[in-house]
Amino acid sequence: MRPAIVLVVARADNGVIGVRGRLPWHVSADLKRFKAMTVGKPVVMGRKTFESIGRPLPGRHNIVLTRQAGWTAEGVTVVPNLAEAIAATGMNPEARAEAIMVIGGGEVYAQAMPIATRIELTEVHVAPDGDAWFELPVSGWREVRRETHAADGDTPGYDFVTLERRG
Repeated sequence: MRPAIVLVVARADNGVIGVRGRLPWHVSADLKRFKAMTVGKPVVMGRKTFESIGRPLPGRHNIVLTRQAGWTAEGVTVVPNLAEAIAATGMNPEARAEAIMVIGGGEVYAQAMPIATRIELTEVHVAPDGDAWFELPVSGWREVRRETHAADGDTPGYDFVTLERRG
């Protein structure tokens, strides 16, 4: 059975997912959810996303896409395109999982969208300036779960949403 391709996205109400390589908000519950969803699974990310994190994510097979020939980083598998990233998930027996988690950034999400089967979305109720965006699909998806959280102190309101591809 082919693994599911899952996009894991934290997105502001205006579509922003990042500014200068960082999330423009802090929601600790989202970081905990991200960890719970991705530990033990292969994570696919672009080079800029990897560099913003600064190290391989522990407990996960880290696969980094880059067009920069010769780019390397310790503890990650480097590939030039999404097809090779998906193929690389089968190279590590410990990383064979029911899902391949695509964790950004914007270009990698756009490449993976046509083959994604699920989106695990955190809708953060802010509208910051940014330089990376995620365009939420308009059709072909259905919402199967939503968990709403009100703003609390410095933490903005947010929703955890699961979308599944129709058909």
